[in-house]
Amino acid sequence: MARLSPDRPVIHDGCTITDTTFGAYVEIGAGSRVAHSRIGDYSYCDRFADIANAEVGKFANIASFVRIGATDHPLDTAACHHFLYRSGDYWDDAETDADFFARRRARRAVIGHDTWIGHAAMIKPEVTLGHGAVVAAGAVVTKDVPAYCIVAGTPARKLRDRQPPEIAARLIALAWWNWPHDALRMALEDFRTLSAEAFLERYGG
Repeated sequence: MARLSPDRPVIHDGCTITDTTFGAYVEIGAGSRVAHSRIGDYSYCDRFADIANAEVGKFANIASFVRIGATDHPLDTAACHHFLYRSGDYWDDAETDADFFARRRARRAVIGHDTWIGHAAMIKPEVTLGHGAVVAAGAVVTKDVPAYCIVAGTPARKLRDRQPPEIAARLIALAWWNWPHDALRMALEDFRTLSAEAFLERYGG
């Protein structure tokens, strides 16, 4: 495993990165595509993730073959094929529809802190995953997911809470994901061994 760095992301072989910024200790799995996005500190994706037009918070866990910000085609026009907006690829005298791409990039998916997105799940544009949310493998998320909620299915529906609402609210207030790197190290054993409630009793929130 590559040693992660606070200064630049670890980007494995075969990735395509376009117009994206990365926080500290970020890792991008082999064969992934990341475009027009921002990836927060400590977040990572496994192999062949496809992330576009997304704001990814800190400590996001993104499994292999996940797609975030899956793009849509126009449905109200006579055709839905991309020759409508990639027109320059087909005719010398036609221009690419820049406004279409600007609208697409404005439809941001937002992934909260300390989230987990399972293998081959899809997060649609303009969907927000709250802090601490979990998306089961293969789920298709078409609506916002509340903080510390676990969802599954197609379309995704709530299975249960990851934490009781009162604990979730206290974790959000504690905002441990904003702690300095050294503070995280000092608390590492407690992260490993304490329940969320016991952790909160020790650290507040």
